[in-house]
Amino acid sequence: MPSLPFRNRLNDLDPKDWLKFQKSWFIHNPPPRRKDVLRHPAKFPETLAQEFIEFFTRRGQWVLDPMAGTGSALVAALRTGRQSVGIELNPGYAAIARQVVVDERAALGALADGLSAELLQGDAAQAASLLQPLNLPPVDYVITSPPYWDMLRARGARTQKERRAAPELDVFYSDDPADLGNIREYDPFVERLAGIYASLRPLLRPRAYLTVIVKNVKKGGVIYPLAWDLARRLSRTYALKDERIWCQENQRLAPYGLGNAWVSNTFHHYCLQFRVE
Repeated sequence: MPSLPFRNRLNDLDPKDWLKFQKSWFIHNPPPRRKDVLRHPAKFPETLAQEFIEFFTRRGQWVLDPMAGTGSALVAALRTGRQSVGIELNPGYAAIARQVVVDERAALGALADGLSAELLQGDAAQAASLLQPLNLPPVDYVITSPPYWDMLRARGARTQKERRAAPELDVFYSDDPADLGNIREYDPFVERLAGIYASLRPLLRPRAYLTVIVKNVKKGGVIYPLAWDLARRLSRTYALKDERIWCQENQRLAPYGLGNAWVSNTFHHYCLQFRVE
């Protein structure tokens, strides 16, 4: 009996590329950042966003990043032929993202014709009202990486010390009270973050996926399982389908706790996959 032809309802990948993405962990070392986006202290790479967008959407579908930073998801969407919209609280980062999108359009030329890549400046907690004037169809996919609590304000971090020596680089996102990175208490932070993501559900089409790239954090010698707590909290709204572990192997090792106590160099993030059921 002849086998049935492969029918792909989710994306434009062939079976070989589909299987590659199903590995539960992967190594991705981001390329060097452009000088015009270095101001942002925690940008995630366009190349990483591109892999997820290509798996969870088809060409022409809509991608949303409610915490867009300097526009990584929008650039990745343009490169893959998807429509996109982002929301960014910080006006400075929003301006950078808009210019990055302009530059990417120029680089892509005709390949970007007909593609939307809109960056809105505002609070992700108000996503529904911000997006309403655009009259968009239901969103097909959300990919985003939130603040990792208030860890950018941890003065002991080596990378933060290096950034303080360069006044043109931000050490933390902003002083805006709406900035989740300014919440000092852990439980209220998790609740507010999960509430923002839960509020996106009415904007998404049925069976749309949401990818949250996040990390467990260390503070004051204690591990706070941010990825796991967020997964548990968001499971009230979405179905938690799986996780992929993003590993980096090109970062310098630091001698934390050397000769005294176990303190890991944490070079992995959790890419949590949720779905609208």
